[in-house]
Amino acid sequence: MQGGGCAAKLLDTRKTTPGLRVLEKYAVRCGGGFCHRLGLHDAVLIKDNHLAGFTPTEVAARVGEAAERAAKLRAGGAKINFFEVEVDTLEQFDALLTLPAGKIDFVLLDNMPPAMLAQAVAKRDAAGLPILLEASGGVNLESIGEIAKSGVDRISVGGLTHQAVSIDIGLDAV
Repeated sequence: MQGGGCAAKLLDTRKTTPGLRVLEKYAVRCGGGFCHRLGLHDAVLIKDNHLAGFTPTEVAARVGEAAERAAKLRAGGAKINFFEVEVDTLEQFDALLTLPAGKIDFVLLDNMPPAMLAQAVAKRDAAGLPILLEASGGVNLESIGEIAKSGVDRISVGGLTHQAVSIDIGLDAV
Protein backbone atom coordinates (compact mmCIF):
# COMPACT_ATOMS: atom_id res chain seq x y z
CA MET A 1 0.00 0.00 0.00
CA GLN A 2 1.35 3.40 -0.86
CA GLY A 3 0.77 6.74 0.76
CA GLY A 4 0.00 7.08 4.43
CA GLY A 5 -1.88 3.90 5.28
CA CYS A 6 -1.21 1.43 8.06
CA ALA A 7 -1.15 -1.75 6.02
CA ALA A 8 2.58 -2.41 6.16
CA LYS A 9 3.71 -6.02 6.03
CA LEU A 10 5.79 -7.25 8.96
CA LEU A 11 8.92 -9.08 7.80
CA ASP A 12 11.72 -10.96 9.47
CA THR A 13 15.36 -10.43 8.51
CA ARG A 14 18.16 -12.74 7.46
CA LYS A 15 19.48 -12.71 11.04
CA THR A 16 18.66 -16.15 12.40
CA THR A 17 20.11 -18.80 14.68
CA PRO A 18 22.75 -20.88 12.90
CA GLY A 19 21.19 -24.15 11.73
CA LEU A 20 17.64 -23.02 12.53
CA ARG A 21 17.00 -20.49 9.74
CA VAL A 22 14.33 -22.50 7.90
CA LEU A 23 12.51 -23.37 11.13
CA GLU A 24 12.60 -19.78 12.42
CA LYS A 25 11.35 -18.40 9.11
CA TYR A 26 8.57 -21.00 9.11
CA ALA A 27 7.59 -19.82 12.60
CA VAL A 28 7.39 -16.22 11.34
CA ARG A 29 5.05 -17.30 8.53
CA CYS A 30 2.93 -19.33 10.97
CA GLY A 31 2.59 -16.23 13.14
CA GLY A 32 1.33 -14.12 10.23
CA GLY A 33 4.60 -12.43 9.29
CA PHE A 34 6.44 -12.50 6.00
CA CYS A 35 9.95 -13.62 5.16
CA HIS A 36 12.34 -11.00 3.83
CA ARG A 37 14.65 -13.46 2.11
CA LEU A 38 16.27 -16.75 2.92
CA GLY A 39 19.93 -15.80 2.63
CA LEU A 40 22.58 -13.95 0.70
CA HIS A 41 22.00 -16.05 -2.41
CA ASP A 42 18.47 -15.10 -3.43
CA ALA A 43 18.46 -11.31 -3.77
CA VAL A 44 20.73 -8.33 -4.34
CA LEU A 45 21.03 -5.96 -1.39
CA ILE A 46 23.23 -2.90 -1.59
CA LYS A 47 23.86 -1.87 2.01
CA ASP A 48 24.17 1.73 3.19
CA ASN A 49 27.84 1.19 3.99
CA HIS A 50 28.42 0.36 0.28
CA LEU A 51 27.21 3.90 -0.49
CA ALA A 52 29.02 5.75 2.30
CA GLY A 53 31.32 8.50 1.11
CA PHE A 54 29.73 8.86 -2.32
CA THR A 55 27.89 11.92 -3.54
CA PRO A 56 24.20 11.51 -4.45
CA THR A 57 25.12 11.56 -8.15
CA GLU A 58 27.69 8.81 -7.59
CA VAL A 59 25.17 6.80 -5.54
CA ALA A 60 22.66 6.92 -8.41
CA ALA A 61 25.30 5.94 -10.96
CA ARG A 62 26.67 3.03 -8.93
CA VAL A 63 23.24 1.67 -8.00
CA GLY A 64 22.09 2.06 -11.61
CA GLU A 65 25.10 0.05 -12.83
CA ALA A 66 24.50 -2.66 -10.23
CA ALA A 67 20.81 -2.83 -11.18
CA GLU A 68 21.78 -3.31 -14.83
CA ARG A 69 24.14 -6.17 -13.91
CA ALA A 70 21.43 -7.77 -11.77
CA ALA A 71 18.89 -7.46 -14.62
CA LYS A 72 21.32 -9.25 -16.96
CA LEU A 73 21.82 -12.02 -14.41
CA ARG A 74 18.05 -12.37 -14.00
CA ALA A 75 17.61 -12.52 -17.77
CA GLY A 76 20.27 -15.23 -17.84
CA GLY A 77 18.27 -17.35 -15.40
CA ALA A 78 19.82 -16.35 -12.07
CA LYS A 79 17.41 -16.72 -9.14
CA ILE A 80 17.48 -13.12 -7.96
CA ASN A 81 14.12 -12.48 -6.33
CA PHE A 82 14.55 -8.74 -5.92
CA PHE A 83 16.94 -5.81 -5.99
CA GLU A 84 17.03 -3.73 -2.79
CA VAL A 85 19.07 -0.74 -1.71
CA GLU A 86 19.54 0.34 1.91
CA VAL A 87 19.89 4.06 2.63
CA ASP A 88 20.24 5.97 5.87
CA THR A 89 19.72 9.52 4.57
CA LEU A 90 17.03 11.21 2.50
CA GLU A 91 19.79 12.54 0.22
CA GLN A 92 20.73 8.97 -0.72
CA PHE A 93 17.04 8.18 -1.20
CA ASP A 94 16.58 11.23 -3.45
CA ALA A 95 19.44 9.97 -5.62
CA LEU A 96 17.67 6.63 -6.07
CA LEU A 97 14.49 8.41 -7.17
CA THR A 98 16.38 9.71 -10.22
CA LEU A 99 16.74 6.16 -11.58
CA PRO A 100 14.25 4.86 -14.14
CA ALA A 101 11.24 2.89 -12.91
CA GLY A 102 11.88 -0.81 -12.48
CA LYS A 103 15.56 -0.61 -11.59
CA ILE A 104 14.96 -1.01 -7.84
CA ASP A 105 12.32 -3.21 -6.24
CA PHE A 106 12.71 -2.07 -2.62
CA VAL A 107 14.45 0.68 -0.71
CA LEU A 108 15.26 -0.14 2.90
CA LEU A 109 15.11 3.02 5.00
CA ASP A 110 17.49 2.29 7.85
CA ASN A 111 17.07 3.79 11.33
CA MET A 112 14.87 6.66 10.19
CA PRO A 113 12.33 8.20 12.56
CA PRO A 114 8.65 8.03 11.51
CA ALA A 115 8.59 11.66 10.28
CA MET A 116 11.54 10.98 7.96
CA LEU A 117 9.92 7.74 6.78
CA ALA A 118 6.76 9.72 5.92
CA GLN A 119 8.89 12.18 3.93
CA ALA A 120 10.38 9.29 1.95
CA VAL A 121 6.90 7.90 1.26
CA ALA A 122 5.73 11.32 0.02
CA LYS A 123 8.80 11.67 -2.22
CA ARG A 124 8.31 8.19 -3.69
CA ASP A 125 4.62 8.85 -4.31
CA ALA A 126 5.36 12.23 -5.93
CA ALA A 127 7.90 10.57 -8.21
CA GLY A 128 5.31 7.97 -9.22
CA LEU A 129 7.77 5.11 -8.90
CA PRO A 130 6.71 1.53 -8.08
CA ILE A 131 9.45 1.15 -5.46
CA LEU A 132 8.31 -0.43 -2.19
CA LEU A 133 9.66 1.14 0.97
CA GLU A 134 10.85 -0.88 3.94
CA ALA A 135 11.58 0.51 7.39
CA SER A 136 14.23 -1.24 9.45
CA GLY A 137 16.29 -0.60 12.54
CA GLY A 138 15.08 0.26 16.01
CA VAL A 139 11.70 -1.36 15.49
CA ASN A 140 10.04 -2.54 18.69
CA LEU A 141 6.56 -2.80 20.19
CA GLU A 142 6.63 0.87 21.20
CA SER A 143 7.71 2.19 17.79
CA ILE A 144 6.04 -0.10 15.27
CA GLY A 145 2.65 1.67 15.29
CA GLU A 146 4.11 5.06 14.39
CA ILE A 147 6.38 3.47 11.81
CA ALA A 148 3.38 1.79 10.17
CA LYS A 149 1.48 5.10 10.13
CA SER A 150 4.31 6.66 8.09
CA GLY A 151 3.01 4.81 5.03
CA VAL A 152 5.93 2.44 4.42
CA ASP A 153 5.03 -0.81 2.70
CA ARG A 154 7.15 -3.14 4.80
CA ILE A 155 8.68 -3.18 8.28
CA SER A 156 11.51 -5.61 8.95
CA VAL A 157 12.20 -6.73 12.50
CA GLY A 158 15.23 -8.87 13.27
CA GLY A 159 13.83 -9.66 16.70
CA LEU A 160 11.18 -11.91 15.14
CA THR A 161 13.89 -14.53 14.80
CA HIS A 162 16.95 -13.58 16.84
CA GLN A 163 15.05 -12.55 19.97
CA ALA A 164 12.54 -15.38 20.05
CA VAL A 165 12.42 -17.03 23.46
CA SER A 166 12.51 -20.81 23.68
CA ILE A 167 10.10 -22.55 25.97
CA ASP A 168 11.29 -25.11 28.50
CA ILE A 169 9.72 -28.41 27.61
CA GLY A 170 10.55 -31.43 29.72
CA LEU A 171 10.09 -35.01 28.66
CA ASP A 172 9.83 -36.71 31.99
CA ALA A 173 9.21 -40.45 31.89
CA VAL A 174 7.43 -42.00 34.85
